[in-house]
Amino acid sequence: MADFGISAGQAVAVVWDKSSPVEALKDVVDKLQVLTGDKGQVSVENMSQLLQSAHKESSFDVILSGVVPGSVTLHSAEVLAEMARILKPGGCLFLKEPVETAVDKDSKVKTASKLCSTLTLSGLVEVKELQRESLSPEEKQSIQEHLGCNSESLLSVQITGKKPNFEVGSSSQLKLSTTKKSPLVKPAVDPATAKLWTLSANDMEDESMDLIDSDELLDPEDLKKPDPASLRAASCGERKKRKACKNCCITVVSFPVFCRCGSSLCRILVGSEGE
Repeated sequence: MADFGISAGQAVAVVWDKSSPVEALKDVVDKLQVLTGDKGQVSVENMSQLLQSAHKESSFDVILSGVVPGSVTLHSAEVLAEMARILKPGGCLFLKEPVETAVDKDSKVKTASKLCSTLTLSGLVEVKELQRESLSPEEKQSIQEHLGCNSESLLSVQITGKKPNFEVGSSSQLKLSTTKKSPLVKPAVDPATAKLWTLSANDMEDESMDLIDSDELLDPEDLKKPDPASLRAASCGERKKRKACKNCCITVVSFPVFCRCGSSLCRILVGSEGE
């Protein structure tokens, strides 16, 4: 059995299910106790009871699931989320599970990519596949017995994932810079240019300045009053046919309407045809 990077003093959880051989489970636990030492802790948890366990958040440095030789454990999304909850920040999960090499919608067994996606959705990071190997005859028999699956496209895959270095719901104070910013330095202005574009009250009193009289801006023709006849539209009477001109506005009312030209020929009554 690989040591999974376990060192002395760590808290390790071993998750097993009904497919795990008892003797193989005991052997795994004994080896882990040697690795963790007297200050470490090795806990054994049945997968069917994991969701009802009283483990607090961030309880284990390492969780091993399905690694017992002969196990054919399938991990649901709820179980993986619970494993992520009880892992310490920065802790690792190692699991082993049979996977399908081809997509089969009717199969209970997931593909390797689907299993990695489920681990990521449970809150783990740095999810990666460590190893693939063919199933042993004992594992094939166990899959058929416990899972009712008799597919020939199954493999055993070992995957690991890591919990982020923070707990869900944790907070941290933002480090904002409190140093004073240097004041903005305005670019130097040429005195001659500034004087050219500056107008002060003293300049207004300067006798050398000529002010333009607004009355001189108008020509004599602009001051003449226009002839009213030149503003009137052409009379409808000047036309050969006695018909309302284009300046007439026909409105549905009960009284006569007169054209803007003022001609009596443009008088229109409601119901008339415009003559």
